Amino acid sequence: MKKMMIYAYTEFNLGDDLFIKVLCERYPDTRFEIVAPGMYKLCFKDLHNLRVYASDSILVRGINFLFRKIKIDDFVQRFLVDRSDGIVHIGGSIFMQGEYWKEYFDKAEAIRNKTKPYFLLGANFGPYTDDEYYQKHKELFKEYTDICFREEYSYELFHDLRNVRLAPDIIFQLQPPEAPSKENYIVISVIKPSAKDLGSSNDLLYYEKMKDVAVYCIQQGFDVHFMSFCEHEGDQEAIRHILDLIPQELAHQTRTLFYKTNIDEMISAIALSSFVVASRFHAMILGWVCNKPVFPIAYSSKMINVMRDAGFNGLYTDFQHLEALQPEQVFECMSTNGIDVSLQVIRAERHFEKLDAYLSLLSRRSYESETEYS
Repeated sequence: MKKMMIYAYTEFNLGDDLFIKVLCERYPDTRFEIVAPGMYKLCFKDLHNLRVYASDSILVRGINFLFRKIKIDDFVQRFLVDRSDGIVHIGGSIFMQGEYWKEYFDKAEAIRNKTKPYFLLGANFGPYTDDEYYQKHKELFKEYTDICFREEYSYELFHDLRNVRLAPDIIFQLQPPEAPSKENYIVISVIKPSAKDLGSSNDLLYYEKMKDVAVYCIQQGFDVHFMSFCEHEGDQEAIRHILDLIPQELAHQTRTLFYKTNIDEMISAIALSSFVVASRFHAMILGWVCNKPVFPIAYSSKMINVMRDAGFNGLYTDFQHLEALQPEQVFECMSTNGIDVSLQVIRAERHFEKLDAYLSLLSRRSYESETEYS
Protein backbone atom coordinates (compact mmCIF):
# COMPACT_ATOMS: atom_id res chain seq x y z
CA MET A 1 0.00 0.00 0.00
CA LYS A 2 1.24 3.47 -0.86
CA LYS A 3 2.36 5.39 2.21
CA MET A 4 2.65 9.17 2.49
CA MET A 5 3.72 11.32 5.42
CA ILE A 6 1.68 14.43 6.23
CA TYR A 7 3.15 17.65 7.57
CA ALA A 8 0.46 20.00 8.85
CA TYR A 9 -0.40 22.51 11.57
CA THR A 10 -1.79 20.31 14.34
CA GLU A 11 -3.14 22.68 16.98
CA PHE A 12 -6.82 21.78 16.48
CA ASN A 13 -7.50 24.56 14.02
CA LEU A 14 -10.63 23.72 12.04
CA GLY A 15 -9.31 25.08 8.74
CA ASP A 16 -6.05 23.12 8.88
CA ASP A 17 -7.82 19.95 10.01
CA LEU A 18 -10.18 20.25 7.07
CA PHE A 19 -7.13 20.15 4.77
CA ILE A 20 -6.19 16.78 6.23
CA LYS A 21 -9.76 15.51 5.92
CA VAL A 22 -10.02 16.49 2.23
CA LEU A 23 -6.59 14.99 1.46
CA CYS A 24 -7.24 11.61 3.07
CA GLU A 25 -10.76 11.30 1.67
CA ARG A 26 -9.46 11.95 -1.84
CA TYR A 27 -7.03 9.00 -1.69
CA PRO A 28 -8.75 6.15 0.19
CA ASP A 29 -6.24 3.62 -1.17
CA THR A 30 -3.23 5.50 0.18
CA ARG A 31 -2.01 5.11 3.75
CA PHE A 32 -1.29 8.47 5.38
CA GLU A 33 0.68 8.98 8.59
CA ILE A 34 1.03 12.03 10.79
CA VAL A 35 2.69 12.89 14.10
CA ALA A 36 0.16 14.90 16.11
CA PRO A 37 -1.40 15.14 19.59
CA GLY A 38 -3.23 11.96 20.58
CA MET A 39 -6.67 13.60 20.49
CA TYR A 40 -6.33 13.73 16.72
CA LYS A 41 -7.17 10.03 16.75
CA LEU A 42 -10.64 11.05 17.86
CA CYS A 43 -10.76 13.94 15.44
CA PHE A 44 -10.05 11.67 12.46
CA LYS A 45 -11.60 8.43 13.74
CA ASP A 46 -13.57 8.05 10.49
CA LEU A 47 -10.48 8.34 8.26
CA HIS A 48 -9.45 4.69 8.14
CA ASN A 49 -6.47 5.41 5.88
CA LEU A 50 -4.86 7.84 8.35
CA ARG A 51 -2.67 6.72 11.23
CA VAL A 52 -1.92 9.23 13.97
CA TYR A 53 1.29 8.77 15.98
CA ALA A 54 0.57 10.57 19.25
CA SER A 55 3.28 13.17 19.78
CA ASP A 56 2.25 13.50 23.42
CA SER A 57 2.36 9.77 24.17
CA ILE A 58 4.97 8.42 26.60
CA LEU A 59 6.38 6.17 23.87
CA VAL A 60 6.91 8.86 21.22
CA ARG A 61 8.17 11.41 23.72
CA GLY A 62 10.54 8.84 25.25
CA ILE A 63 12.00 7.77 21.91
CA ASN A 64 12.49 11.39 20.82
CA PHE A 65 14.11 12.22 24.17
CA LEU A 66 16.61 9.36 23.90
CA PHE A 67 17.67 10.28 20.37
CA ARG A 68 17.89 13.94 21.27
CA LYS A 69 20.74 12.91 23.59
CA ILE A 70 22.75 12.02 20.50
CA LYS A 71 21.75 15.20 18.66
CA ILE A 72 18.95 13.70 16.58
CA ASP A 73 15.76 15.75 16.83
CA ASP A 74 12.27 14.47 16.01
CA PHE A 75 13.47 10.90 15.49
CA VAL A 76 9.98 9.39 15.20
CA GLN A 77 9.01 11.78 12.44
CA ARG A 78 12.30 11.18 10.63
CA PHE A 79 11.78 7.42 10.88
CA LEU A 80 8.29 7.65 9.42
CA VAL A 81 9.46 9.88 6.59
CA ASP A 82 12.33 7.51 5.74
CA ARG A 83 9.95 4.59 5.24
CA SER A 84 7.32 6.61 3.38
CA ASP A 85 6.88 7.14 -0.35
CA GLY A 86 6.89 10.91 0.08
CA ILE A 87 5.68 13.91 2.03
CA VAL A 88 2.57 16.05 1.64
CA HIS A 89 2.96 19.39 3.40
CA ILE A 90 -0.56 20.77 3.47
CA GLY A 91 -1.76 23.96 5.07
CA GLY A 92 -2.64 27.60 4.64
CA SER A 93 -0.67 30.32 6.40
CA ILE A 94 2.45 28.28 6.99
CA PHE A 95 4.97 30.83 5.70
CA MET A 96 4.43 33.87 7.90
CA GLN A 97 7.68 35.51 8.96
CA GLY A 98 8.06 35.36 12.73
CA GLU A 99 10.73 36.60 15.11
CA TYR A 100 12.56 33.27 15.19
CA TRP A 101 12.02 32.26 11.59
CA LYS A 102 15.70 31.35 10.99
CA GLU A 103 15.65 28.81 13.82
CA TYR A 104 12.42 27.26 12.52
CA PHE A 105 13.78 27.21 8.98
CA ASP A 106 17.00 25.47 9.99
CA LYS A 107 15.19 22.92 12.15
CA ALA A 108 12.72 22.06 9.40
CA GLU A 109 15.55 21.63 6.91
CA ALA A 110 17.53 19.44 9.32
CA ILE A 111 14.75 16.84 9.50
CA ARG A 112 13.74 16.94 5.82
CA ASN A 113 14.67 13.86 3.81
CA LYS A 114 15.78 15.35 0.52
CA THR A 115 15.54 11.99 -1.27
CA LYS A 116 11.75 11.88 -0.85
CA PRO A 117 9.23 13.63 -3.13
CA TYR A 118 7.87 16.71 -1.37
CA PHE A 119 4.46 18.18 -2.24
CA LEU A 120 3.49 21.58 -0.80
CA LEU A 121 -0.23 22.14 -1.21
CA GLY A 122 -2.72 24.83 -0.26
CA ALA A 123 -0.42 27.49 1.17
CA ASN A 124 0.02 31.21 0.81
CA PHE A 125 3.32 32.98 1.38
CA GLY A 126 3.77 35.80 3.88
CA PRO A 127 3.32 38.27 5.24
CA TYR A 128 7.06 38.85 5.39
CA THR A 129 9.27 41.90 5.90
CA ASP A 130 12.81 40.73 5.13
CA ASP A 131 14.03 39.96 1.64
CA GLU A 132 16.30 37.30 3.16
CA TYR A 133 13.19 35.40 4.29
CA TYR A 134 11.86 35.43 0.74
CA GLN A 135 15.17 34.52 -0.90
CA LYS A 136 15.92 31.60 1.45
CA HIS A 137 12.49 30.13 0.82
CA LYS A 138 12.82 30.61 -2.91
CA GLU A 139 16.02 28.58 -2.91
CA LEU A 140 14.31 25.94 -0.78
CA PHE A 141 11.26 25.75 -3.01
CA LYS A 142 13.44 24.89 -6.00
CA GLU A 143 14.08 21.53 -4.33
CA TYR A 144 10.41 20.62 -3.81
CA THR A 145 8.62 18.27 -6.18
CA ASP A 146 5.49 20.39 -6.50
CA ILE A 147 4.13 23.61 -5.00
CA CYS A 148 0.56 24.79 -5.44
CA PHE A 149 -0.35 28.11 -3.83
CA ARG A 150 -3.91 29.15 -3.07
CA GLU A 151 -3.83 32.81 -4.14
CA GLU A 152 -2.45 34.92 -6.95
CA TYR A 153 -0.18 37.08 -4.79
CA SER A 154 1.85 34.13 -3.50
CA TYR A 155 1.98 32.54 -6.94
CA GLU A 156 3.37 35.73 -8.49
CA LEU A 157 6.18 35.79 -5.92
CA PHE A 158 7.47 32.44 -7.22
CA HIS A 159 5.89 32.02 -10.65
CA ASP A 160 9.31 31.82 -12.32
CA LEU A 161 9.96 28.47 -10.60
CA ARG A 162 8.95 25.59 -12.86
CA ASN A 163 7.40 23.57 -10.03
CA VAL A 164 5.05 26.32 -8.81
CA ARG A 165 1.33 26.32 -9.64
CA LEU A 166 -1.88 28.08 -8.57
CA ALA A 167 -5.34 26.86 -7.55
CA PRO A 168 -8.13 28.14 -5.29
CA ASP A 169 -8.22 27.13 -1.62
CA ILE A 170 -8.37 23.37 -1.07
CA ILE A 171 -11.47 23.66 1.14
CA PHE A 172 -13.48 24.56 -1.97
CA GLN A 173 -13.17 20.79 -2.56
CA LEU A 174 -15.10 19.99 0.62
CA GLN A 175 -18.46 18.36 0.02
CA PRO A 176 -20.96 20.36 2.12
CA PRO A 177 -23.61 18.43 4.03
CA GLU A 178 -27.13 18.44 2.69
CA ALA A 179 -29.06 21.25 4.35
CA PRO A 180 -32.54 21.32 2.81
CA SER A 181 -33.57 24.22 5.05
CA LYS A 182 -31.88 26.96 7.00
CA GLU A 183 -32.44 27.82 10.61
CA ASN A 184 -33.06 31.18 12.19
CA TYR A 185 -29.57 31.98 13.39
CA ILE A 186 -26.40 33.64 12.22
CA VAL A 187 -22.86 32.38 12.73
CA ILE A 188 -20.14 34.74 13.92
CA SER A 189 -16.68 33.19 13.68
CA VAL A 190 -14.29 35.11 15.90
CA ILE A 191 -10.60 35.69 16.40
CA LYS A 192 -8.44 37.24 19.08
CA PRO A 193 -6.89 40.13 17.13
CA SER A 194 -3.72 40.34 19.22
CA ALA A 195 -3.08 36.65 18.48
CA LYS A 196 -2.96 37.67 14.80
CA ASP A 197 -0.36 40.37 15.51
CA LEU A 198 -2.97 43.10 15.11
CA GLY A 199 -2.12 44.71 18.45
CA SER A 200 -3.83 44.37 21.81
CA SER A 201 -5.53 47.73 21.28
CA ASN A 202 -7.67 46.11 18.59
CA ASP A 203 -8.99 43.43 20.94
CA LEU A 204 -11.43 45.65 22.82
CA LEU A 205 -12.59 47.43 19.66
CA TYR A 206 -13.21 44.13 17.90
CA TYR A 207 -15.07 42.61 20.87
CA GLU A 208 -17.28 45.70 21.11
CA LYS A 209 -18.09 45.60 17.39
CA MET A 210 -18.93 41.88 17.46
CA LYS A 211 -21.18 42.52 20.45
CA ASP A 212 -22.94 45.29 18.50
CA VAL A 213 -23.48 42.99 15.50
CA ALA A 214 -24.79 40.18 17.72
CA VAL A 215 -27.18 42.44 19.65
CA TYR A 216 -28.53 44.00 16.45
CA CYS A 217 -29.15 40.60 14.86
CA ILE A 218 -30.91 39.36 18.00
CA GLN A 219 -33.10 42.45 17.95
CA GLN A 220 -34.02 41.58 14.37
CA GLY A 221 -35.26 38.16 15.50
CA PHE A 222 -32.20 35.94 14.97
CA ASP A 223 -30.21 33.83 17.38
CA VAL A 224 -26.42 34.15 17.27
CA HIS A 225 -23.98 31.24 17.29
CA PHE A 226 -20.43 32.25 18.17
CA MET A 227 -17.90 29.90 16.64
CA SER A 228 -14.34 29.18 17.79
CA PHE A 229 -12.13 27.61 15.14
CA CYS A 230 -9.01 27.31 17.31
CA GLU A 231 -8.72 27.48 21.10
CA HIS A 232 -4.91 27.63 20.87
CA GLU A 233 -5.11 30.94 18.96
CA GLY A 234 -7.50 32.56 21.44
CA ASP A 235 -10.89 32.17 19.74
CA GLN A 236 -12.60 30.83 22.86
CA GLU A 237 -11.14 33.59 24.99
CA ALA A 238 -12.45 36.13 22.49
CA ILE A 239 -15.95 34.64 22.63
CA ARG A 240 -15.99 34.87 26.42
CA HIS A 241 -15.07 38.56 26.25
CA ILE A 242 -17.83 39.24 23.71
CA LEU A 243 -20.43 37.35 25.75
CA ASP A 244 -19.52 39.43 28.80
CA LEU A 245 -20.55 42.52 26.83
CA ILE A 246 -23.96 41.23 25.73
CA PRO A 247 -26.90 42.34 27.90
CA GLN A 248 -28.01 39.55 30.20
CA GLU A 249 -31.57 39.59 28.91
CA LEU A 250 -30.32 38.68 25.42
CA ALA A 251 -27.79 36.04 26.44
CA HIS A 252 -30.29 33.18 26.07
CA GLN A 253 -30.35 33.84 22.32
CA THR A 254 -26.67 33.10 21.94
CA ARG A 255 -24.87 29.78 21.63
CA THR A 256 -21.19 28.85 21.55
CA LEU A 257 -19.57 26.26 19.30
CA PHE A 258 -16.00 25.39 20.25
CA TYR A 259 -13.97 23.29 17.84
CA LYS A 260 -11.74 20.53 19.18
CA THR A 261 -12.53 17.28 17.38
CA ASN A 262 -16.10 17.97 16.17
CA ILE A 263 -15.46 18.71 12.49
CA ASP A 264 -18.88 17.61 11.21
CA GLU A 265 -20.77 19.60 13.84
CA MET A 266 -18.91 22.78 12.88
CA ILE A 267 -19.56 22.34 9.16
CA SER A 268 -23.23 21.54 9.76
CA ALA A 269 -23.64 24.65 11.90
CA ILE A 270 -22.55 26.80 8.97
CA ALA A 271 -24.62 24.81 6.46
CA LEU A 272 -27.81 25.32 8.50
CA SER A 273 -27.23 29.01 9.27
CA SER A 274 -28.89 31.98 7.60
CA PHE A 275 -25.77 34.15 7.43
CA VAL A 276 -22.05 34.05 8.28
CA VAL A 277 -19.98 36.86 9.76
CA ALA A 278 -16.50 35.54 9.03
CA SER A 279 -13.45 36.72 10.91
CA ARG A 280 -11.84 33.34 10.27
CA PHE A 281 -10.54 32.78 6.75
CA HIS A 282 -12.13 29.35 6.42
CA ALA A 283 -15.43 30.53 7.87
CA MET A 284 -15.56 32.70 4.75
CA ILE A 285 -14.71 29.78 2.47
CA LEU A 286 -17.14 27.39 4.19
CA GLY A 287 -19.88 30.01 4.00
CA TRP A 288 -19.36 30.31 0.26
CA VAL A 289 -19.19 26.55 -0.23
CA CYS A 290 -22.49 26.20 1.67
CA ASN A 291 -23.98 29.02 -0.47
CA LYS A 292 -24.48 31.41 2.44
CA PRO A 293 -24.29 35.20 2.38
CA VAL A 294 -21.02 36.11 4.05
CA PHE A 295 -19.71 39.32 5.59
CA PRO A 296 -15.90 38.95 5.86
CA ILE A 297 -13.86 40.76 8.50
CA ALA A 298 -10.40 40.59 6.97
CA TYR A 299 -7.59 40.29 9.49
CA SER A 300 -4.91 39.91 6.83
CA SER A 301 -4.23 40.51 3.16
CA LYS A 302 -4.66 36.79 2.44
CA MET A 303 -8.42 37.13 2.94
CA ILE A 304 -8.63 40.14 0.66
CA ASN A 305 -6.45 38.40 -1.96
CA VAL A 306 -8.76 35.37 -1.99
CA MET A 307 -11.88 37.56 -2.10
CA ARG A 308 -10.42 39.25 -5.16
CA ASP A 309 -9.46 35.93 -6.76
CA ALA A 310 -12.98 34.53 -6.15
CA GLY A 311 -14.68 37.59 -7.62
CA PHE A 312 -16.35 38.55 -4.34
CA ASN A 313 -17.88 42.01 -4.73
CA GLY A 314 -19.88 42.15 -1.50
CA LEU A 315 -19.34 44.36 1.51
CA TYR A 316 -16.57 43.56 3.97
CA THR A 317 -14.34 45.35 6.43
CA ASP A 318 -10.78 45.05 7.67
CA PHE A 319 -9.08 46.21 10.84
CA GLN A 320 -8.10 49.55 9.36
CA HIS A 321 -11.78 50.39 8.95
CA LEU A 322 -13.29 48.39 11.79
CA GLU A 323 -14.04 51.40 13.96
CA ALA A 324 -16.46 52.74 11.34
CA LEU A 325 -18.37 49.45 11.06
CA GLN A 326 -22.09 49.70 11.78
CA PRO A 327 -24.16 46.57 12.61
CA GLU A 328 -26.88 47.68 10.19
CA GLN A 329 -24.37 47.38 7.33
CA VAL A 330 -23.55 43.83 8.33
CA PHE A 331 -27.18 42.79 8.71
CA GLU A 332 -28.13 44.20 5.31
CA CYS A 333 -25.71 41.72 3.71
CA MET A 334 -27.96 38.90 4.89
CA SER A 335 -30.39 39.74 2.10
CA THR A 336 -27.74 39.11 -0.56
CA ASN A 337 -27.09 35.74 -2.14
CA GLY A 338 -23.98 33.66 -1.65
CA ILE A 339 -21.49 33.91 -4.48
CA ASP A 340 -21.25 31.21 -7.13
CA VAL A 341 -18.04 29.30 -6.37
CA SER A 342 -18.66 26.40 -8.76
CA LEU A 343 -15.63 27.46 -10.81
CA GLN A 344 -13.45 27.59 -7.68
CA VAL A 345 -14.67 24.10 -6.74
CA ILE A 346 -13.50 22.75 -10.10
CA ARG A 347 -10.22 24.65 -10.13
CA ALA A 348 -9.36 23.74 -6.52
CA GLU A 349 -8.91 20.15 -7.69
CA ARG A 350 -5.77 21.31 -9.50
CA HIS A 351 -3.94 21.27 -6.18
CA PHE A 352 -3.79 17.50 -6.48
CA GLU A 353 -2.74 17.15 -10.13
CA LYS A 354 0.91 16.26 -9.48
CA LEU A 355 0.13 14.15 -6.42
CA ASP A 356 -2.49 12.27 -8.48
CA ALA A 357 0.15 11.49 -11.08
CA TYR A 358 2.73 10.39 -8.51
CA LEU A 359 0.37 8.08 -6.61
CA SER A 360 -0.88 6.61 -9.89
CA LEU A 361 2.73 5.90 -10.86
CA LEU A 362 3.32 4.11 -7.55
CA SER A 363 0.18 2.02 -8.13
CA ARG A 364 1.35 1.01 -11.60
CA ARG A 365 4.79 0.06 -10.33
CA SER A 366 3.23 -2.02 -7.54
CA TYR A 367 0.91 -3.76 -10.01
CA GLU A 368 3.75 -4.50 -12.44
CA SER A 369 5.88 -5.86 -9.61
CA GLU A 370 3.09 -8.14 -8.40
CA THR A 371 2.43 -9.33 -11.97
CA GLU A 372 6.10 -10.05 -12.57
CA TYR A 373 6.39 -12.33 -9.52
CA SER A 374 2.96 -13.97 -9.69
